Parts: sequence; structure tokens; C-alpha cells
Amino acid sequence: MSEHGLLVSAPGKVILHGEHAVVHGKAALAVALGLRTFLRLRPGGGERLRIHLPGVGVRREWDVAELSALRGRLTGGANTADFDESKSPGVEQLDVLKEFAGIAADASAPDSLAILAFLYMCLAISAKYGDVPSVDIAVWSELPTGAGLGSSAAYAVCLAAALLHACRAISCPLKDGEATARWPEEEMSLINSWAFQGERVIHGNPSGVDNAVGTWGGALRYQSGKITSLKRVPTLRILLTNTKVPRSTKVLVAGVKEKILKFPAIMNPVLDSIDAISQECQSVLEAMPTNPSPEYYPVLEELFDINQHHLNVIGVGHPSLDRLCRVTASHGLHSKLTGAGGGGCGITLLPPDATPLAVEAAKRDLCACGFECWETDIGAPGVTLHSSSALNAEVLHALSES
Repeated sequence: MSEHGLLVSAPGKVILHGEHAVVHGKAALAVALGLRTFLRLRPGGGERLRIHLPGVGVRREWDVAELSALRGRLTGGANTADFDESKSPGVEQLDVLKEFAGIAADASAPDSLAILAFLYMCLAISAKYGDVPSVDIAVWSELPTGAGLGSSAAYAVCLAAALLHACRAISCPLKDGEATARWPEEEMSLINSWAFQGERVIHGNPSGVDNAVGTWGGALRYQSGKITSLKRVPTLRILLTNTKVPRSTKVLVAGVKEKILKFPAIMNPVLDSIDAISQECQSVLEAMPTNPSPEYYPVLEELFDINQHHLNVIGVGHPSLDRLCRVTASHGLHSKLTGAGGGGCGITLLPPDATPLAVEAAKRDLCACGFECWETDIGAPGVTLHSSSALNAEVLHALSES
């Protein structure tokens, strides 16, 4: 462990193709985003457990003995009886934790849910692997919350890796002199399972896609509950734009369902077409690493355009997203919404021949619309250990503010 402690990161995610259609049994492609969440773990002092989340203004600490007693209450005294990486957090367990942490029973704010997930994961993991650890944890993210970019899953993946390491349930594969390292497959599976429990605390009934992308990175295909990692995929440059228009995923999903029931003969072929776009995109992505031909980019761009029209047809578009597509098109770039739609975020493909001038001009015009814009990439690596020299000063500063 360096003087900065254990440093871990996990990526956010975007849906490349298949949003909404996935609810109706079609395939979706989810890809890891270059924007990441970072965690620093240090040995704690004075038998205390501390968490600091500068992004949401959280700084809490608890006495380790007090947490051990609380854990005993939750497990009826038997250490592992009620905690397991394959077992959903119980409603009663979460109610007890809320009361302990002074969180309202119906709390839904990101800071409250972040504390609740942290406490649950800490007690559950330590119940299975030993004592409640006395550690200081700080977490900082490049990802905006509530934008459908998997920020809660990236947080849960980082926590799972750090807490499993603190309880000696997984190794520390980073060797002296190495910039980064990744865990072996078996340990990654364990990280993913516990991160899924953290996601359940935050979201109730998540699909498991976001934490899988955060753990393994690259690209995943999700269909009817089955998650498959795509073979080698290229890293693609994108602009990610947040329109900052709030929306309710639940309302949008219900609207699509209503349209399908009302016009099945019209809507079902649209869903089949979105499914075919996901299949075609998967074939292209898997072919690209062995044959890096520029010919693939116009195909990917065309798939973006077709899918964006389909998403408008099924009723999840929004004037802000139409504007985003028009602005980027004026610079020769192709965009589509990502996630629930109705506002939220859009992604713009940056092919290798996109000039820095065109990209800067597109970013300037998008920001002039009141949008927030990041130049990043997709196909990023999953959960990773870092040496302090491998992280930039901004990240280290955010994590070390005491």
C-alpha cells in the first residue's frame, strides 16, 4: 500500500444500443465509460470506521465496537447467518441501519443511500470474512449522479473491492513499480457479487448490468437477465453530453409499454429493428480489434442515426436531445440518446478523422445550449488498482482533502 493507501477505481456506463427494447426481451449493449469513480482506503486510527464522500458532502464516522454490536443484532449473533453475497439485503436489516445512521425511513437522496449502502456492505462483508475493519475511506467521482451513467454501481464496485481487501478476502495484485493492476477472474466475480448487493440497497431491484460493467469493463450484452461479456472490443472516443433535463425512467418505460399495447403491429417491428441494431453493432465491435479499418466508423454512425429515430418513434425522445443531434450534425458528427431518454444524456461518436477543431467547436456549441459536455471514451477497463503515480493530481487532491 502506498502512502496514499489503497487506490481503486471503477468506470461508469452508457447504453450503446437497446435501451427500452431490453425491457421487452431484446438485447442491449452496455459499455464502460472513461469517466470513473475513485476510492482511497487507509488504515484507520483509534478503532474508528470513517467514510468521506466530498462530492455529496458526506463525512461520517463510527466506533468499530459499536458497529460490531450492530452487526450482532442484524445476524442474531451468528456471524454469517444473514449475510451472503448471493442474498438480498433484508428490509428489516435496512430499517435497523437507517435508524442507526439517522436516515429517514423513506430517504431517497444520494447521500443517504450512499451511507446506507456503505454500512450494509461493511457489516455484511466483515460478517463473512472477519472483524469490522478500522479504516478511512474516501470516494470521489467524475460521474454526475442521477444521469443514468452507473454512478451508484461504480461506487458499489469500488466499495466492494476495498472492503473485501480490508477483510483479506481478496489479494492485492499491484506490484511495486506497476502503475495499475486488475484482480484475477475469481476475485472479480466476488467483487461483482458484493457490488450487486450494494446496488440492491440503493435501487431495490437493479438488473445487475451496471455493476457488471463497473467490474469487468469493456462491453457487455444483456438480454432477458443474461449478461455476456463481449470478446475484445475497441476503445472508441465519444462526447458525452448531459442535457440536464430531468426525467422519470419509470414514466418513460410505462409510456413505451402503453404504445406497444395500443399499436402492437407498428411497435413490435420497431423493437425488432432496435434488436437488430444491437446485433449488428456487436458484430462490428468484435471485428474491429483484429481489423482496424476506418470503414467501420460510418457503419457505427449510421446505426446511431437509425436508432435515434427509432427511439423518437417509441416516444422517449425530447426537444433537448433533438437539439443535441442537430448541433453535432452541423459539425459532421452523429449522436443518439443513451439510457432512459426524455432528456438525460446523449453520446456522440468521434471517429479518428474528426479534427480537434471540429470537436472543440461541437463542445462549445453544446455548452452554449446549457448542456454539460465531456470528451471521453467507451470500452474502458473495469475495476482497477492504481499506484498513486498513475492518478492525476485532481483525483489525489479530491481523495486526500481531510
